Amino acid sequence: MTYRDSLFPWCIIRLLPKMQRIVVCRCRNRNHAQAQMQALKRLNRQAVYEVIFDPPD
Repeated sequence: MTYRDSLFPWCIIRLLPKMQRIVVCRCRNRNHAQAQMQALKRLNRQAVYEVIFDPPD
């Protein structure tokens, strides 16, 4: 994990088939991540998104 990634510990991930996932966005706080996730869900209703906390190592 880079230093920049450690500044943005909240991630929005898109869940894909076969237990795969893509990090769509990284945010500094949970409220911002949830707001971004709701906007993404409005744009693409079929996709499944989750907000996760990815702590720095």
